[in-house]
This record gives sequence, structure tokens and C-alpha cells, in this order.
Amino acid sequence: MATPSFLANKYLISSCIFVCLNIISSLDKGFALTLAETTKGHHLQLNSLLPASTCSPSTRGHDKKKASLEVVHRHGPCSKQPNQHKLKTPTHTEILQQDQARVNSIHARVSHKEVDDLRQSDTSIPAKSGSVVGSGNYIVTVGLGSPAKPLSLIFDTGSDLTWTQCQPCVKSCYKQKEPIFDPSVSKSYTNISCNSPVCSQLISATGNTPGCSSGTSTCIYGIQYGDQSFSIGYFGKERLALTSVDVFDGFLFGCGQNNQGLFGGSAGLLGLGRNKISLVEQTAQKYGRFFSYCLPSTSSSTGYLSFGRGAGGPSNAVKFTPLSTVSQGGSFYGLNVVGISVGGRQLSISTTVFSSSGTIIDSGTVITRLPATAYSALRDAFRQGMKSYPQAEALSILDTCYNLSGSKTVSYPKIAFAFGGGLTLDLDATGILYVASASQVCLAFAGNSDDNDIAIFGNVQQKRLQVVYDVAGGKVGFASAGCP
Repeated sequence: MATPSFLANKYLISSCIFVCLNIISSLDKGFALTLAETTKGHHLQLNSLLPASTCSPSTRGHDKKKASLEVVHRHGPCSKQPNQHKLKTPTHTEILQQDQARVNSIHARVSHKEVDDLRQSDTSIPAKSGSVVGSGNYIVTVGLGSPAKPLSLIFDTGSDLTWTQCQPCVKSCYKQKEPIFDPSVSKSYTNISCNSPVCSQLISATGNTPGCSSGTSTCIYGIQYGDQSFSIGYFGKERLALTSVDVFDGFLFGCGQNNQGLFGGSAGLLGLGRNKISLVEQTAQKYGRFFSYCLPSTSSSTGYLSFGRGAGGPSNAVKFTPLSTVSQGGSFYGLNVVGISVGGRQLSISTTVFSSSGTIIDSGTVITRLPATAYSALRDAFRQGMKSYPQAEALSILDTCYNLSGSKTVSYPKIAFAFGGGLTLDLDATGILYVASASQVCLAFAGNSDDNDIAIFGNVQQKRLQVVYDVAGGKVGFASAGCP
């Protein structure tokens, strides 16, 4: 395989989205707390949020005979990472800092604003070490090539291009769980020509004009994420196996030759966005643009990512809301939020606050971001319901925290979202509280800087919910208790 000239030189790429599907994985293991249920609150033993030292996989929603993949947390015992690839678990501050970087990149992408910390004006690739771990990630394992090689990929509804690191790693590759994919030993790998119509699809999928290698005329992709992590390499097609029977020939993906950043351990990314190049669109003939997932409550349990109407969890319990298209962000899945209630009472927030900002659901953003006006109302109502408990120091972007170390039983107000189409969604308790320690339990929401930035329904708020994407039907659905 010839070395494209741009891999040895500087290549300008604009920002996209850092992929990190995050959960709380480093909680204080000595913390056990019972939350009392009231007519307006949740109940939960908070020690159930603490990851155990052994994996307790769930079979709910995961059927090996169907197109269903097991979802695990990269830092938990279910990831089965070799000891030599075990990486330091990120701190809560690091998780939230990386989350803010992702949110900043989404806001810039949707508004088409170019900000200095997202674009490299000097055309240089930032030098980030792949050994530096950012936020935790949810991963699934797929097979690539002939014969199929297992690869653990981060899955992300906010990105379109699927990519993995490839040999010979002309420029740079970070350490990953499995051996790096070698296209030269696969019988089904083919490079995409610069003149191929599909090469031009990279512009909308990555936000960057594709390059062209000298000598081989191979299409080159370049994608950069919100924290300046990046992947650059050949654009090719290969056989992708989601299961032993669900195999797709000619799957378009990025074969990374220069990869740096906060992906440590995973082999790359599985893109589930709405662009033509995403996995959802490339498998549309078989699965009908229908998929679902459930994110587990802790890193010591598992969830699932399923494709097609026959796979997944309790579909008969799913309630749907219409999908909307986000202006300037067609790859995102938009939701129509119409209200929020705290403790059973609807907050006094004008619907124009939500309609003016718009909202997306994103599996890669950790903490839900609300318009400034909406967040203030939510925070104030929650604080009123928690006024009998001592406050604690803020944790990064989380400004409403409590010291619950002296309490055996705690009651707190439940939170529900109202979406278009008459759907009211009660959040699981794991989607309301972010537990750093017994002395620092925080409201798991944050506000945008103003009401014009797009709101984001993040993955903490999605935990334990079965989330169903019926893209062809133009709707997203939810069901409670989809996984442990």
C-alpha cells in the first residue's frame, strides 16, 4: 500500500465530535444509601450504582441469533481487556471536561461557527498521545475482513463515518485492545478511488474535503473531534460482520493510518448518524433504518445495541415521539421537547425556549444540556426539593451537589420530560443523580451559555432506558428498565 503524501505532511481538518460514550465508573465503593420513594420521587439503593469487581452480564435484549450486540463499558470488568492494555480510569473532572469539549464541537458544528480551539489554523495536526485516557466509552465488538477479525468499536449516534486503525500505521497508531486490522491479509478489502462518487460523500460525513494519495489515487478521509483527537487514512470497503449471519459486503469505512487522541483501548468508531455513509444507512435494506440500545447502570453490567425490528428489548412497552431534523445538523437525531416536570409539577418554561434552541438526542454526550432559562428553572425546583440536605462543592459543570454522607435515607424529586406527540418520559434515578462520592452527589444536568445553543439529551439521562430509533418511521421511542 503506497504512502499518501499527506500522511507525511500537514493536513487541515475541521472539528467534528469526540466519541466517548460515558458512564460513572469510579464511584466510592464504600457508599451505600437508600433513597425513599414518595409520590413525587424515586427510590434506589445507591450502592447498586457502584461497579462490582466482576462482570454480571445481562441477557435482556441480547440475542445471539438476532442482530444484537453486547454493549460493555471499556473500563469495567465486562470489557475483558488484556492487562497490558488496561488504562487509567478517568476522574469525574476529566469525564466532564471531555464532555464539554464534545458539546462545544456540537454547538460549533450546528451553528457553522469556527472557533480557535476547534480548528487548527496553522494546518498542523495536534500531537495527542493515544495513551491518555479521556472519558469512558461504551463499546461493541464486530467482525471486519475475510477472515473476520474482532474489533471493539465505540458506537455513536452523533457521528457518521465508521473507522478503525489499520496496518501498517504509516504515521501513528495508539494502543488498542485487539491486534490492529491488517487489510493486506483480508480477501475482501478494496480501496476507494478518488474519482469514485462515494469519495465525495466524505464531505458531509466528516466536514472535510477528502484528499487523494499520490501514485495510487486512493481516496483519503480526515476527521477530527472536539478534543482535537483525530483519524486520517484510506477510505475503503470491506466485509462487516455484526453477527455470524448478519454480514455486509462492500461496507464503506475509514482505514486509519494516522490516529491520535483519547480513544485508548477501542479500535475505532461505529457511526450511527443519519448520513448516507453511516452504518444505519448502509444496512438500510436489511434493517429498515431501525435500531435500539440500552446503556447499563454501571460498568459491571452490560447493555445491548440491536438492529432491525426483531431484535432488542420490550418493544411493546415503547412509547414514541416524532423525530425532527436539526437545521445545519442533518446527521443528528432531533427531538421536540415541550416541557419538564420536577416532583410531579410542570415547570413554568415557555415552549418557545425549547423550540428556539432545538434539541438532539446524543449517545456520546454525557450530561444533558438545557437552554439557560430551562436549566435555571429545573435547578431551582430541584434545590427546593432537596433543601433539607447540606450542599456540597460543585463538580466541574455540575453546580448543584449535596453531601449525603450523614443520611441513611434520602428522598428527592423525580424528573420527567415531555416530548412532542404526547410522550412523557420519567427518568430513571440513574439519570438524575451523578454520584462522585457519598459527600458529592450532584444533579446530572447542566445549562448552555444561553437559550440559542442547541439542547442535548445525553447518555446519563438515557441509562437503563430502551431507546428505539425508527428512522424510516420518523420517530424515537423509549421504554423503562430496558437493561440492568
